[in-house]
Amino acid sequence: MKKVFVLLISVGILLLLGLGGSIYKQSAFLLVSEEAQAQTKPKKDKIVIGQAVSLTGPLAMVHMSGPEQTQQLWLEEVNAKGGIYVKEYGKRLPVVRIQYDDKSDHGTMVRLLEKLIVEDKVDFIMPPCGTSMLFAAAPVANKYGYILMGNEGGATSLEKLAEDLPYLFCVLNYSNHYQIPVLAEQLKEWGIKTVAITFNEDLHGVEYSTVAAAEFPRRGINILFMKSHPLGAKDLSPILKEAMTTKADAFIAFSYPAETFLITKQAIELGYNPKVFAATVGVYMPAFKETFGVAAEGVIGGGAWSPKQSAAAKEFYNKLMSRWGSKAVDLWGNFFYYGAWQFFEKAIEKAGTLDQKAVRNVMATSKFETALGLTWFDEKRRLAKECHPGQWGQWQKGEWEVILPKEKATAKPIFPKPAWPSK
Repeated sequence: MKKVFVLLISVGILLLLGLGGSIYKQSAFLLVSEEAQAQTKPKKDKIVIGQAVSLTGPLAMVHMSGPEQTQQLWLEEVNAKGGIYVKEYGKRLPVVRIQYDDKSDHGTMVRLLEKLIVEDKVDFIMPPCGTSMLFAAAPVANKYGYILMGNEGGATSLEKLAEDLPYLFCVLNYSNHYQIPVLAEQLKEWGIKTVAITFNEDLHGVEYSTVAAAEFPRRGINILFMKSHPLGAKDLSPILKEAMTTKADAFIAFSYPAETFLITKQAIELGYNPKVFAATVGVYMPAFKETFGVAAEGVIGGGAWSPKQSAAAKEFYNKLMSRWGSKAVDLWGNFFYYGAWQFFEKAIEKAGTLDQKAVRNVMATSKFETALGLTWFDEKRRLAKECHPGQWGQWQKGEWEVILPKEKATAKPIFPKPAWPSK
C-alpha cells in the first residue's frame, strides 16, 4: 500500500508540473500575442482633412461669413479633446486640415480636390462652397470613394445624381427640401395671389425658380414676372422697375449675398413696397441688419436658425460672437453645419476606422445626438427635415426670428411688410 501511495503522489506531482508548464506556456503565448498585435496595429498620429474652397472671389463672401468659422470651431473643439477616438488605432487622433483656395472657379476647385485626394492622400475631405461647386465636386469624390458631406449648397438635381453617388450627403435645406413648399403654403394662407420673381444664373437661382414655378401655381399663386440676372450683377434696378409694373403682391429674389444687398438697396431707393419682400441668401446675415437698419424690418430670408431655439443654439451663437463677432454668424446654415460635423465625428468613432466605406455606411444608417438634437440623414442621404432648425426667417425689431415652419418658429411672421422708411 505504501508503494502504491508513493506512486500516486509521484504521478500527481508530474501531472501538476505538466499542467503548470502548460499554463505557463499559454500565459507566455498570450503575452507574445498581445505584443505582436500592438506591433502590427497600423501607426497613425493624425487625421488629415483636405478642402478646396472659395477663400477669394465672389463665393468667398458666403464661405467666410460663417461656414469657415464653424469648421474652425469644430476642429478646435475636437482637438481640445485630444482628437477623434479611432478604435483601429486604439487612441484619439488630432485632426488637421489642408486648405486650398479655388478662387471661386469650378475648374480650379476640381483640380485641387483631385490633388488633395491623389497627391496629398488626405483621410477625408470637406466640401467646396455653393450649389454648383458641390455639383461639380460630387462626381470627383465618388470616383475616388471619398465621403462628401456638402455644407453650403443643396439642389434638387443632386437628388437624382446622388442615386449613383453613394458617398454624397447633403446637409443644408434647399428649394424642394423643403423651403419652397413651406413658403408657398404661408403665402397662400396670407392670401397672396400674385408674385414677381428674379433669380441668379447660378444653379441656386435656376433650381429655386424652377421649384417655385411648380409649387406656387398649385396653391393658386400666379407668377406674373420671372426673370434671371447675372451672378454678381451691378445694377438690378431695371428688373425691379419691371416687377413694379406688375403690381404683384409679393417679390422674391433667389440670389446670393451681393445681389441680395443690391436688390434691397435699390428697392428702397425706388420705393418698391410689395406685401412680401423676400430673398434667399444674405438676408440672414447680421450685416444685412447693420446695413439697412430699421428698413430690414419685415424682410424675409432663407434659413434659418436662432439662438433662442435651444440652449445648444445659444451656446454655439455665443462662441461665434465671442471669438469672431457678427461677421461669423450665418443664421441660415451655421447651426446645420455645426451639428453635421458633430455627426461626422461620432460616425468615425462608431465605425472605429478611417475607412471611407465603413464610415459612409454608419452615416447612412445611424442617429446621433448633436447640437441639433437627434440627428440623421434620410433615405436620400439628406439631413432629415425633422432635424432642420428652420426654413425661413424674418427681421423683427432688430432680431432674426425663425418664422417657418410654424413648429420651429421663434416668432409669428409680420405681414404685410412695413413700407420702407421715408428718405
